[in-house]
Order: sequence, then structure tokens, then C-alpha cells
Amino acid sequence: MIKFLDLHKINEQYRDEIDDAIKQVLDSGCYLLSVKLEKFEHDFAEYCQTKHAIGVGCGLDALRLIIEAYGFGKGDEIIVPANTYIACILAISHSSCEPVLVEPDINTYNINPDLIEEKITPTTKAIMAVHLYGQVCLLDKIKAIAEKHDLKIIEDSSQAHGAVYKGKKVGSVGDAAAFSFYPSKNLGCMSDGAAVTTNDNELAKKIRALRNYGCITKYEMEYKGSNSRLDEIQAAILNVKLKYLDQENKKRKEIATVYINNIKNKAIILPINDPSHVWHLFVIRCKNRQKLKNYLLDNGIQTMIHYPIPPHKQKAYALWNDLSYPVTEKIHNEVLSLPINSSLKDSDIQKIVEVINSYEQ
Repeated sequence: MIKFLDLHKINEQYRDEIDDAIKQVLDSGCYLLSVKLEKFEHDFAEYCQTKHAIGVGCGLDALRLIIEAYGFGKGDEIIVPANTYIACILAISHSSCEPVLVEPDINTYNINPDLIEEKITPTTKAIMAVHLYGQVCLLDKIKAIAEKHDLKIIEDSSQAHGAVYKGKKVGSVGDAAAFSFYPSKNLGCMSDGAAVTTNDNELAKKIRALRNYGCITKYEMEYKGSNSRLDEIQAAILNVKLKYLDQENKKRKEIATVYINNIKNKAIILPINDPSHVWHLFVIRCKNRQKLKNYLLDNGIQTMIHYPIPPHKQKAYALWNDLSYPVTEKIHNEVLSLPINSSLKDSDIQKIVEVINSYEQ
């Protein structure tokens, strides 16, 4: 069986270094807000070409803390792609703000900049620019709209670690950015974990406080904060794996190129081979997705669906259930993710291509 994702095999490549890093934490007796986190925050900020990186508990918290630090709240609107992962929507809702859904471009799966301005109102505060599946959204167009209307850009870079857009790393173009280090990410730890990147000194200072109960000086609470800290063990693991992120992304791009050049089945719609793409996911589309998924599984190939239910059809957002977002719905009904990561052998990749090419609609 070709697994969709073999995390054990991926992390085994760095096992000796990871074991040593974890041992250093255990021997230190310091498990939170200490030297491993400081090193990771410094190195990740440098990698992302930003002044600051602040380690937090998870990707949802990273987005939520950005919104909270800006002071956005009840009655404020934040524009967000209609087909994004639910965490983006939840972060807005948890902050008592209103998510305003905008359809994606059917070709890129990222927010369609041409549809943003019509959704802007006097209460719009920000645009959440989500780099879905690892492909960078059109940040130059989004930035021009944001500047015109005095809006903040919050990048959700949780699937795009290391991606470069017109010479700039994701996480450095917007006003602030969220990165998730969930284990399956291109840069993943071994639990939940995340970071916020920004060039805004005051925003960084506030988020550091908000992640730690609102505390700037110990036991003195300047804000009504929360507990959302990237722990020392996860930071130590990320210190190891950050060194290999570009190598991981290079391998993913090589696999994607093989898929794009060799999958010739007319029933399959392939993704665009954009140079900015770091291929967190390789997402194809097929009208009879379940039949294809079953066919691949019968031939020993695991796949995943990212994501089967769009946000506006979720029970949690029942008030939206009757709304129509046809492009979003088409994407969610047709997408299928193929295996793409450094654990795959050349023979695995070749088999995936051959099996897909032999599929009949």
C-alpha cells in the first residue's frame, strides 16, 4: 500500500538529530518559553524575511491572536476565501468578527481578487489571504486593494512554508501571517504548534503577551490573554526540521512535475504548475471523485479529500447552509489529493501515474 502520508518514514530521516534535540530539552529542565523556542523564533523569522516570529499553540490560535491583537471585534468584517479550511472561519468567529466569504478562482483554488472589492463595506477591517494547498495567492493584487481601502492583510501561510512570491517569502508580504506546524505540514512538529510572523514591533509585543495570559512582566497582566505557547520540545524538533525545509519542498516540486508531465487522463484536471507552489498538497479534480478514489485504493494507493464539505455547508454555520457559492461547491465536490512527500520512492510515483492513466471515468 502506498500511504497518502507516512509521517514515521519522513521523520525517521532526521531521527538522530531529533532524539538529541529532545534529550537536550529533557536534560535542561526548561520546557516552556526557553532557549529552544528563542532559537526557533529567531531562525524562522530570518527564514521568512521578517523581524519577528512568535511561537504559539496551533494554527487556529495564530490567526485568532492576530485578529485579537489588532483589536478587531464585534461588528467588524474580515474577508476570507469561501473554500478555505474551517480554521480560518473559526478564528474570525471566535473573535466575534464576521467572516465575509469570497469565491475562489477555479484554476488556482485561491481567493479571486477580482471579487474582493464588491464585498468591502465600511466595517471591513482585513483580508485573510490563504495560500491554499501551498500555492501563493495573488498578493500584489490583494495588497493594492488593501492599501486602497486601508485594510490589513492577514496571511494564512499554514500550507505554504517556504513559498516565495515575486522574491518575497510568504509570511513577509502581509501585515501578519499565521503558520501551522501540524505534523503533516511541509514543516511539521510532532503535536500542534504554530507561529505568527510580522514586521510590526508593537503587534509582535502584544501577541507575545496574549499567548501567555496577557503577561508582559511576570504576574502583571496587561491584557486578557490566553494560554497558547509553542513548547520547548516542539521548538527543538522544528529547529532540526527547519534546516531541511527547502530540501523537502524541492522534493515535492520534483514529484509534482512528474505528475503534471505524465498524467494524461482526460478525466483528470491537474493543478497549475505555478513556480510559487510548494505543494503541501497535490490536488486534482475529477467529476466522479469517489469512483476514482475507490479505484486508486483498490490498486494500493491511498488518497485524501481536502476538503469534502465547504464552510458554508457545515452544521456549525447553519445560517449559511442555504447560501450558494457554486465555484466553491464545485471544488469541494471534485478535489482529490494524491500522495506527495519525501517518503515516496520513484517506483511509488510511477505506479500512481500509471494507475491514474489507466482509470476510466
